[in-house]
Amino acid sequence: MGVYEKFKYPGVNLKVAMEMGLKEDEYKNACDILGREPNYIELGVITAMWSEHCSYKSSKKHLKKFPTEAEWVIQGPGENAGIIEVDGNICACFKVESHNHPSYIEPYQGAATGVGGILRDVFTMGARPVCAMNSLRFGPLNNDESVHLLDGVVSGIAGYGNCFGVPTVGGEIYFHETYQKNPLVNAFALGLVDRDKIFYAKAEGKGNPIIYVGAKTGKDGIHGATMASEEFSEESESKRPNVQIGDPFREKLLLEACLELMQTDYIVGIQDMGAAGLSSSSFEMASKSGTGVELDLERVPVRETGMTPYEIMLSESQERMLLIAQKGYENKIKEIFDKWDLDAEVIGKVTDDGFVRLNWNSEEVASLPAKSLADDAPVYDRKYAEPESQRQIKDFDPASIDDPGGYPAILARMLSNPNIASKRWVYRQYDHMVQTNTVFLPGSDSALLRVKGSKKGISVSSDCNGRYCFVDPYEGGKAAVLESALNVAVSGARPKAVSDCLNFGNPEKEGVMWQFVKSTDGMGEACKALNT
Repeated sequence: MGVYEKFKYPGVNLKVAMEMGLKEDEYKNACDILGREPNYIELGVITAMWSEHCSYKSSKKHLKKFPTEAEWVIQGPGENAGIIEVDGNICACFKVESHNHPSYIEPYQGAATGVGGILRDVFTMGARPVCAMNSLRFGPLNNDESVHLLDGVVSGIAGYGNCFGVPTVGGEIYFHETYQKNPLVNAFALGLVDRDKIFYAKAEGKGNPIIYVGAKTGKDGIHGATMASEEFSEESESKRPNVQIGDPFREKLLLEACLELMQTDYIVGIQDMGAAGLSSSSFEMASKSGTGVELDLERVPVRETGMTPYEIMLSESQERMLLIAQKGYENKIKEIFDKWDLDAEVIGKVTDDGFVRLNWNSEEVASLPAKSLADDAPVYDRKYAEPESQRQIKDFDPASIDDPGGYPAILARMLSNPNIASKRWVYRQYDHMVQTNTVFLPGSDSALLRVKGSKKGISVSSDCNGRYCFVDPYEGGKAAVLESALNVAVSGARPKAVSDCLNFGNPEKEGVMWQFVKSTDGMGEACKALNT
């Protein structure tokens, strides 16, 4: 009995593809690339890799406005994280990304795995994480659901970061009715790495073994990438199984095992299994290197019996990495991960034909071109137009507001607003002194950290005023960059680089796309003016 009969996979057609999340033209494009219809496993992988979350198909064109090169930039966009020079051989590796949808469905785990994912992006490149930050948005606190989300998200951030051992040194939080049922949870991490110890996501060397390391694969997070690309509805509770489950203690073990391995010459490349899991890591590594890979999926360590090839490829279980090893060093790598009580299993090899081939007990169950899925996803030039609501905002005259009088009472009410009141209740839950490098504590304009072995420090800040962006996206985009730069500058530091995390609605809506385009225009101009 073949795999497709054994696991009772359904047939594939346009209707099935659209139910998974592909558009009609995308499905036809996939068929043209393959010269045939994809099978069910292939369709699942294509849907994940071509999702908005993985492919940036609506935003890629506009993100190119941002400056990405300078003499101090070691690595710009295109890798797990950006890297800049700090002092001689010492470099800072950093990134920020969102975990909004999972945090609405399951606040604690959604926020916790957001922290875990961003930490892995940093130490995948050889950097030891030295700080974390966050940027949060919730609905009004007079709403029970908003309070539930706030409690869960803050607890998740604290639970993961504190147990992992990274200081959460700063961030921001804002409350407004527009975030009701639509919380924003953005996680930032920064690590330090020596310039000559940076690792990249490469799959080079025909015949080199591919090694799966870290936690076992479960069914959590399946379709997480496509879920993160969708609009939410009242049925979102049914998506709870799509939320990943994090284990900060296992991630700490994975960190130490990876950094120990990186002191050797045993590996060629390394990639975190993030969105789309094993699919994204294998396809991206092969595509970047112009190679192919062959995976034997029955060798993947699993924590649930009966897992199918489809589930294994699309699982987003946490605390996992994919390594490309130098041939002959497999046992030495296993010894390191055995010491840290982590799985390390050879699951495939590098090939030279440009395809990702998936096997199950020697039967080939999928064959897809790496570059077509990782780099050649459809890129859209979305239509955009200023919405009518924006014109109404422009017509508003502040002089039309009557003098309310009673200023002492108004001032007292303003100061009691959660957006102005102290956020100490939030950041006191975060360990901001672990590693003993924090100089400026939470509550300051920006966080400041010492860099051991250097006379320089690192200042970090996360800022954006959503009201400004709503009223005037172009000026709001500029203001977000400038506010963060000023917060860094008043600590005595010079702004050197920016990492963005843009939280917008459905790009297929012209008004939303207009907001995105204008905001990125403003951000790009501010970055160029500041040379960041």
